[in-house]
Amino acid sequence: MSSLSWLALMARFVQAEANKGSQKWIQKLVNEKPHLLDSLIMSNQFISEKDDIQWLSPLKSDSYAEYRDETCLELLNVTLKTPLSDFWPKNGPQWDALGKSASGKLFLIEAKAHIPELISTLKANNPASTDKIMRSLEQTKKSLGSKNDFDWSKTFYQYANRLAHVDLLRRNGISAYLLFVYFLNDSEMKGPKTSDEWKGAIRLVHRCLGLRENLLENFVADLFIDVRNL
Repeated sequence: MSSLSWLALMARFVQAEANKGSQKWIQKLVNEKPHLLDSLIMSNQFISEKDDIQWLSPLKSDSYAEYRDETCLELLNVTLKTPLSDFWPKNGPQWDALGKSASGKLFLIEAKAHIPELISTLKANNPASTDKIMRSLEQTKKSLGSKNDFDWSKTFYQYANRLAHVDLLRRNGISAYLLFVYFLNDSEMKGPKTSDEWKGAIRLVHRCLGLRENLLENFVADLFIDVRNL
């Protein structure tokens, strides 16, 4: 990781080898069976068969580290037109996995093993940070055509802030894709056994956030992976 600056390393988070939940499964998926992930991305026509993906995190060789903020941008080797700090305060989304294709397409992943993981609320205490986040969420709502009054900082905040960051990358002319990886049959976490169970919850999220699926399909994908294959 010598290519990362010292400052960026402040937002690199070393992880233990996980023994349960979505963190366990995304570690196994990226390190042991990335072809399963690649094939699902290909089926969404985000890449061609000739466009190989290099998974950059969470790698066993990198202490399963996860990345956020400018560290994430450095790892993906992208530059924004204006500083990320103008859009979001520090301690933004910590990505479960990051990848980049040979053609330069970026893949940012949020992984879930059970439905309650979808629920989260903004917890920032600093008024300036809260104001910046709320302005950026409103900007994203407009960018994605959401016209409802639902507060994106509540209930499904994590989903919303992931959308906001990938939308920012795309508005900067970067080919970025947001992948939600939903694991099936994680009995320890009492997770969904079928993709239909997940899809019902995802439809609720989209409805609350005022999102039409046809507006997301070009850069957001829901990937369902059975943990029994891992």
